[in-house]
Amino acid sequence: MRILGIDLGSREVKLILMEDNKLVEKSKFSTMTFYRDYCNHGEKLEVNLKKLGIENIDKAISTGYGRNNTNLNYFKAINELKAHVYGVFYQTGLKDFILLDVGGQDVKVVKVEKGIITDLELNEKCAASCGRYLENMANVLEISLDRMFQYYKDPIELNSTCAVFSESELIGKIAEGVSMERLCSGVNYSLYKRLQPLLNKFQGNKLVVAGGVARNLALNALLLNDYKEIIQLEEPQFNGAIGCGFYGERIG
Repeated sequence: MRILGIDLGSREVKLILMEDNKLVEKSKFSTMTFYRDYCNHGEKLEVNLKKLGIENIDKAISTGYGRNNTNLNYFKAINELKAHVYGVFYQTGLKDFILLDVGGQDVKVVKVEKGIITDLELNEKCAASCGRYLENMANVLEISLDRMFQYYKDPIELNSTCAVFSESELIGKIAEGVSMERLCSGVNYSLYKRLQPLLNKFQGNKLVVAGGVARNLALNALLLNDYKEIIQLEEPQFNGAIGCGFYGERIG
């Protein structure tokens, strides 16, 4: 069985193909490029699979911000929580874990026990704890995200709780001559502090980190203050799309 999984995110669209429960293909596009170049715009949005070079699909599952906008006969939409949890099932085999997914514009924390979601926390209002915040701060520092993600020791204190004001505060620290290493550490530590209120209610040993922020080595190191083990997914950015594919396999 060939199953298409698609995660229509706020910043990027991720697609995967599964054949007989094996991941055989993956691709991603900026959300703007995907909607502009690979969709037909009518009464409802329709994904043009031919333009994507995708053929002979038995089933397609979608999730994400745009999951209800697809208008394909064989598309089934599932919510993001289910998609990401199923993605962890597929990638780790775990049934008991806490999932932290930091997206471009939101944060999800989900507790799973014996394969069932038992608790969750969401932040969809504040950009200061999301991936966009890190991108903006890296732009201010004029460095790559991967370089910024290396530093967490001796952080400069950044107190602004608003993403916009944080940029101004960071510029002020640059003007004071604070080293690049401490500035990067300060940015990463400020994200960690903002995530703590969401994570504090979840007790457990294993934390699975998904989304693009999963490659933030500094954040992962800081999270070890609260959890015994940080589980690294092989494909953290594609976790939602993978979960769609695996869900499609499971429902037959």
